[in-house]
Amino acid sequence: MSNPVSWFEIGVTDLERAKKFYTEVFQIPMQFIDMPDAPMYMMGDGGESIGSGGALVLSKDNTPSTDGTIVYFTCEDVAVEGGRVEAAGGQLLFPKLSIGEFGFISQFIDTEGNRIGLHSNQ
Repeated sequence: MSNPVSWFEIGVTDLERAKKFYTEVFQIPMQFIDMPDAPMYMMGDGGESIGSGGALVLSKDNTPSTDGTIVYFTCEDVAVEGGRVEAAGGQLLFPKLSIGEFGFISQFIDTEGNRIGLHSNQ
């Protein structure tokens, strides 16, 4: 079986602020989707690339959090995206850290209060 993760939603309190932050850090396109009671920005190219799809979602059912599940974004080098976090308004929790044969990670708090991870092989 391949990776079963197909979609994720990151809760936000200010949709436009979150879009600006994630666009600056990851330099990816976002597509607005006007869902009833849950407007969102879908990340990336709408599923044309490899990886799970996901969105920033403004909903009473999605609350930003630093506790619990951490979504990791794949990067070529986590130092690049990690280096953009603070200028975009987030807080870098720790810089590029080796996890041995599994590559490198870093984590940050986004503008909405979510703990997010970065992962790369170099």
